[in-house]
This record gives sequence, structure tokens and C-alpha cells, in this order.
Amino acid sequence: MIEELLPDSAVAVETYGDDTPAPLFPEEAAVVARVAEKRRREFTGVRSCARRAMEKLGVPRQPVLPGPSGAPQWPAGLIGSMTHCDRFHAAALARATDLVSLGIDAETHEPLPDGVLAYACVPAEAARLRRLAADRPDIHWDRLLFSAKESVYKAWFPLTGQWLDFTEADIELFTDPGERFTGGLRAELLVPGPIVAGRRLGTFEGRWTVQGGFLATAVVVPHA
Repeated sequence: MIEELLPDSAVAVETYGDDTPAPLFPEEAAVVARVAEKRRREFTGVRSCARRAMEKLGVPRQPVLPGPSGAPQWPAGLIGSMTHCDRFHAAALARATDLVSLGIDAETHEPLPDGVLAYACVPAEAARLRRLAADRPDIHWDRLLFSAKESVYKAWFPLTGQWLDFTEADIELFTDPGERFTGGLRAELLVPGPIVAGRRLGTFEGRWTVQGGFLATAVVVPHA
């Protein structure tokens, strides 16, 4: 599900909860030694996916420790992103020479809890969601927009080291011609974007899909 949203230069691995995860490295295990069991399973599951993704790239398995902000610290020469929800775990990786940054997110395909959308979107997004919902009520567009915001943030943070509020990106979702459950997304940054290769970025672009009771989004920042 995730890998089909990414360019050929990126790899992804995902599991649906029944797979036995690879054991943590000692330094990773120390990070979650005193957390709740659910959090430990999530932490372990996404890192197991990350290690398998490293192998797909021909890179030796290495620990992935959280940085001060909680974002994963990838081995030198790699960029990546991880996500989990409802026993689903996934990681996507690429070589830094192939992509600048990427972000992925997966969610269960269900409506957002009451009140979440009000703080997660800007007025233009709300108007577009109403039109999309009227045209395609079989997709939970509010949850899809939320997921896209998460992917945008995950691609943004490694480039800036700064928080990006939900209302600081205006995201447009659209379906692929002739398709019902796949499409693209375009995020207009409403604050100054990161500078990549001497050029300030004003937009991020990505893909989305809905399948098997889940939805997923991915945002990729290519080299100029």
C-alpha cells in the first residue's frame, strides 16, 4: 500500500500485526524500557519494518533512535519515515542522494473524531472537503486530509527542525483519472518553506490511496 505511493528510488515495508517483529537493538530497547506495552509494540513494529527496508536498499540493519523531538534519526546517507495505526506498521526509506525528504502516514479508514477537523484545516480545505464528500461519500475525506497533513509534517521537519501547524499548509486532494481510490495531493505552504539546493520550496506534492480498511498518504521532496 505504501510503496505504490512512492517513486522507484524509495522502498517501503509494511506489516499488519501478525508478523513477528525483529528484536530491538539494546539502545532502542532502553528507550522503551518503561513505556506501556502498546507503545512498545508500536515502537518495535515500525523499527522492524525499517530494518527490512534497509535490507531492500542493501544497507546493513542499524538502530533507529528518536531524536530530541521524537523524530527518527536515520543512519547517515538515508532519509525515511515511519507510521503505525491499529496493528498496521510501515517504514519507507531512500538514499539521501536520491530524495531530499519523505513522509508517510497511515490511518484507519473512518471519520475523524468530532472536533478534530475544526483545528486541523483552513477554510479553503473545509470547502473542498464538503464538495468531495458530496461527490464521493464512500471516502472519509476528513481522515484523508488529516493523514496528508501528517505526511507533510514528516517531510517538512527534517528539512527545517521546526514545528508546522496543521493550519500552516493548505492541501488539495484529487483523484486519479478513471480511478476511485487513488489520487494525488498538493500542499501549499502558508509559511516560508525550507530552502533546498538554494531554492525556497512553496509546495509539497504526494499521493494517497484507500484500501483494505486503511488509507495512506505519502509526500516526497525530490532533488531540484
